[in-house]
Amino acid sequence: MKLPAYPLYLGIQASFWMFFTMMSMISAIYRVQSVGLDPLQLVLIGTVLEITVFIFEIPTGIVADIYSRRLSVIIGYFLIGLGFMLEGAIPFFGTILLAQIIWGIGATFQSGAEEAWLADEIGEERLANAYLRGSQAGQVGALIGIFISVALGRIALNLPILIGGFLIVCLAVALLFFMPEAGFRPTPMPERNTYQKMVATFREGISLVRGRKLLTIILAIAAIYGLSSEGLDRLWEAHFIANFEFPAAGQLDTVTWFGIINLVQMVLVIGATEVIRRRVRVEEQLSVMRSLILINTVIVLGLIAFGIAQSFALAVASIWAVFVFRRTGAPLYSAWLNKNLESGVRATVISMRGQLDALGQLVGGPIIGLVALQFGLRAAMVGVALMLTPALWLYSRAIRVARGREVTTEGERGSL
Repeated sequence: MKLPAYPLYLGIQASFWMFFTMMSMISAIYRVQSVGLDPLQLVLIGTVLEITVFIFEIPTGIVADIYSRRLSVIIGYFLIGLGFMLEGAIPFFGTILLAQIIWGIGATFQSGAEEAWLADEIGEERLANAYLRGSQAGQVGALIGIFISVALGRIALNLPILIGGFLIVCLAVALLFFMPEAGFRPTPMPERNTYQKMVATFREGISLVRGRKLLTIILAIAAIYGLSSEGLDRLWEAHFIANFEFPAAGQLDTVTWFGIINLVQMVLVIGATEVIRRRVRVEEQLSVMRSLILINTVIVLGLIAFGIAQSFALAVASIWAVFVFRRTGAPLYSAWLNKNLESGVRATVISMRGQLDALGQLVGGPIIGLVALQFGLRAAMVGVALMLTPALWLYSRAIRVARGREVTTEGERGSL
């Protein structure tokens, strides 16, 4: 029995982020305390993941455009879950690297395909609101995941990773029965010259990007996001563990403190996303761009504060600001990108976005890892802020391009 696409999408977001948060909240602590990895090894884990994403992002996106977005999503979730189960089962650096390859391939099947699937099923005019609602559903699921992760992590650090991975595999199996695909029109069988068709679809996506200055800027911002995000995602917990003394409050251990930090963060994201949904005119590109430049300014300032903070309280407040604004900006960015795409190459171009993000992480991650080894984790966090700063200029440039397009359109209308 197939379910309606929109409520199913909300259910997918809530479920996946609950299971993913169970794993991700504990994974850095597991890697530092159980496996004994140093900052460079932590970043290299991400580097292997992003190499995998970089290699497979475009081919899997093209598969979603030619064959089936539904099938691509299901394969993606299955491999993501399988990768995390492997990491939790065998606590060795080499095994964790192999797990990154498996779930990295899965992530490339899922990314782009899920967004394109939703656009085909509900229509572009409903996308922006759906993304924001999906983000909220994901945050609610993540809240539940935090409680489960803390409870299981106090028993054994690998337990949330094992169980979370298994539940994502179960989600993939469930989607086989419940996920519809009515809006997508696959390439007819006689036209599936596979490789030739994939190349043609890829070239069509490249032509679309080259022909639109605004779309080029949007994808350049994705590369900047990747450049700055890898170091933060891999090292922020290590920064807390190495440079701050967690307050002695009752029987709260490190796992519980990280649970509290993530829990409050999720609550703040849910509230902030609702404010964005009500206040930002998501159907207007200029409104979205102005909101994104403000959001990214706060993120840059928050990263600098996190790096130089001397007190635990200031560090926590700073990281809350960074993650809350980053999570609320993500659905706005996705809606902005999709508004500038055509259906036939939607998954391919979204995959290009993912590949550029991966390329940025490939470059930025090892740099920040080396900075952390040579100059410390505080310097690494400030370095992450500096890497994100060019995005502010790119958003300003995008606003100027969009305004120029509006002036041209109005002039054309006046001449008719």
